Amino acid sequence: MYVAGFLLLLGPLITVHELGHYLVGRWFGVRAEVFSIGFGKEIAGRTDRHGTRWRLSLLPLGGYVQFKGDMNPASVPDPEAVVEPGSFQGAALWKRALIVAAGPVTNLLVAIGILAALFTIYGQQVITNPEASTEIGAFAEGSAAEAAGMEVGDRIVAIDGEAVTEFNDIVRAIELYPGRDLIITALRDGRERTFAMTAARATREDGFGNTSVVGRIGIAPAALEVAFQRVPLIEAIPLATATCWDITKMMVTGIRQIVTGERSIKELGGPVKIAKYSGEQLSLGITPFAFFVALISLNLAFINFLPIPALDGGHLAFYAAEAIRRKPAGPEATEWAYRFGIVFVLVFMVVVTWNDITDLLPFG
Repeated sequence: MYVAGFLLLLGPLITVHELGHYLVGRWFGVRAEVFSIGFGKEIAGRTDRHGTRWRLSLLPLGGYVQFKGDMNPASVPDPEAVVEPGSFQGAALWKRALIVAAGPVTNLLVAIGILAALFTIYGQQVITNPEASTEIGAFAEGSAAEAAGMEVGDRIVAIDGEAVTEFNDIVRAIELYPGRDLIITALRDGRERTFAMTAARATREDGFGNTSVVGRIGIAPAALEVAFQRVPLIEAIPLATATCWDITKMMVTGIRQIVTGERSIKELGGPVKIAKYSGEQLSLGITPFAFFVALISLNLAFINFLPIPALDGGHLAFYAAEAIRRKPAGPEATEWAYRFGIVFVLVFMVVVTWNDITDLLPFG
């Protein structure tokens, strides 16, 4: 199940990502010399009539399109290559930028498409009693809210000055921020009161034993009624886009917390954990697995847009600098930047893979 889930997840997502690069490149007349799913030694392949070598390679952890004029699979420009028609470096700057951006944009569109389909088929989950859901019905043992002076019957109306209208708003404002100091505004007997507290760091465990660190203040809603409302396709696409934006903001918050030390780098996962999660979601059925595919596709888009040399975002950063300076960066600076980017990516992969191994094995 793990192997099947991993291949069904990453195989199509890598393929559509690289097809985005390839098709836009073909549209602009840039010749692709290699289209590879996976890295390393070629397992199987064929050369088409356009001279492109289509490869299936040994390591299924990514893929690449090597255009004419590229020095290597990371699309580092070859300073000694002749700039000529059909080469990547011979294309106009805006065309190169669109070719590079096409990969992560395709992953983003896949995520939006999957979520829009799920919203159309199954509907959107909504809370039908929003006001009652923000009223405190009970406290957990050791509740930070109760310790701060809140009482059963208080209705939360704002957190850190941001209005909340339903229980999901409360969860979003607290869950992602363990250890954060909060100012909660609540109504009691028609009057507003404010309570200062610190969100506890709690460990949440799913049905497969996977754990995550979340923020908690130890409250339960007085009542919580949930229903699914059908969403027309014309409304599902904007809703899916907004959902992707919300998830992306969560990713940015998570990275910022790791950089600042609010979260441990051990919370980052790599290919081993992706394989584990994909198998677990596949075992639950097509709908949870489809949502997980959308989530990983969005992750691929987000990661590839980061301005790290050797990733798509790094190329785009160089093109932005070239547009501002009206000339490309020097070959020596470009080479060293890409070397740094490749080393950074490799070190990152080692770290997250080690996290996976130590987390999954008994000594972890």
